[in-house]
Amino acid sequence: MLIIKAIQDLRRVPLRVHVLVGGAVAVLLVATALLLRWGASDETLDSIAVMPFSNASANPNTDYLSDGITEELIDSLSQFPNLRVMARGTVFRYKGRQDEPRKVGSDLKVAAVVTGRLIQRGDIVTVQADLVRVADGFEIWSEHYNRRMADVFGLQQEIAKDISEKLNLRLSGEQQKQFARPSTESQQAYQLYLEGRYFWNQRTPESLKKSIKRFQQAVEAEPTYAVAYAGLADAFYVSGGYETAEPKALYAQAREAAKKALQLDDSLAEAHAAMGSVKSLLEWDWAGADQEFKRAIELNPGDANAHYFYACMCLGPTSRLDEAIGEMKKALNLDPMSLVINTNLARMYFFAGQLERAQEPSGKVLDLDPAFVPLHAWRAGLYERKGMYEQAIEESRFLQPAPGLATRRVAALRRAYAGAGPRGYWQTQLGFLRADQKTKYVSPSTLAVAYTNLGDRDAAFQCLDRAVEERDDVVHWIKVNPAFDPLRSDPRFAAILRRMNLSP
Repeated sequence: MLIIKAIQDLRRVPLRVHVLVGGAVAVLLVATALLLRWGASDETLDSIAVMPFSNASANPNTDYLSDGITEELIDSLSQFPNLRVMARGTVFRYKGRQDEPRKVGSDLKVAAVVTGRLIQRGDIVTVQADLVRVADGFEIWSEHYNRRMADVFGLQQEIAKDISEKLNLRLSGEQQKQFARPSTESQQAYQLYLEGRYFWNQRTPESLKKSIKRFQQAVEAEPTYAVAYAGLADAFYVSGGYETAEPKALYAQAREAAKKALQLDDSLAEAHAAMGSVKSLLEWDWAGADQEFKRAIELNPGDANAHYFYACMCLGPTSRLDEAIGEMKKALNLDPMSLVINTNLARMYFFAGQLERAQEPSGKVLDLDPAFVPLHAWRAGLYERKGMYEQAIEESRFLQPAPGLATRRVAALRRAYAGAGPRGYWQTQLGFLRADQKTKYVSPSTLAVAYTNLGDRDAAFQCLDRAVEERDDVVHWIKVNPAFDPLRSDPRFAAILRRMNLSP
């Protein structure tokens, strides 16, 4: 009782007085008082970053599990309306690094950081999770979980629930129902779903094909698995922008998967966001897309992807550029290191005629990944529009996967431009695109840009007609993309806008 009374008294004494207390007991009292003083805080932290859980298993092929639990924990925590949760794109840039949680938290401007490690031994999965307050480095919470593989799904919800209780976070009645929503009871389906998301996040043509296969296997294993259908829809419509096949067929498959997800669970934010993308990309139903994206954001306002795709798929293409920039900024607030979001924010500023404001997000991408292809593709187009062809040629070296091919094409463009100026440049680019058509899908809109710059309007409109029919991702931006400015006075341009339900 004397020790407890001394601790209680000590907690009311300014810290500078503690040094007057002597001896080992004083050290014990000070340490205990600090623990009570820091650990008993009623503070509600308003922002958090979940670092990628390390895979401490002997088998690196189980990365999908540690990555998947991390991502699902992020998704679960993002449902709390008063908690800003860093998105996957930002925190996974720290994967494999040994940064101190306080430094990470300071860099990301969050109040708390979650770290964790996962070990799988046979059928047993062990997860250690820790919550650290950034301001003082104090470990607010720590927990150890042991689960059989058959019981591992839902673990991220349990961790999220423990963290939310520690942070005094609350959900409304409807939000609690969504948070507690069971995903699946099939271990096989859950594992396939995590593998599908793992490959989806790699964003290459080959990884997207693997992602589609895993999601398809997941819904075959569990036909009522709504989240897996939403993942399948995501994989199909994102593939449409990676020249893996004609986009229209992929978007049609995405629509079927999104429909099935919504039939199974109409409260699934991911499914509404996927349907929003389908309504814009495939159906040109801009009002319907707007409604779906708003519903997705209402269900999960902390989902960076929902804000991002709302801007890119709906607001930007319909010339609501100020709103699109606003949604992009909301996405960046949740995912500040996202290369894709920063690149497309720069592009949105360009479309809005605010090129000077594009410097910050494009500069951030160059700092994070100097070879990021989408940024260099945008910069090449920008230099082409400004007539700065030598700079455009320099950017083009980043656009080919094979270094040897990039070197040959850069040299060819230089010779063509030196010999025949802009016309030589565009004739050579057109030749590259025709050569690429022999081995992969090439956007007809990209061909249309080349023909436009060569002054061949008839060929340009033939390509744009095909682009609308095939739903290529470049034509999606036709209303605001200045690359098509030379065609706008032609009546055929207004006709294309009407076909896309875009007012001229």
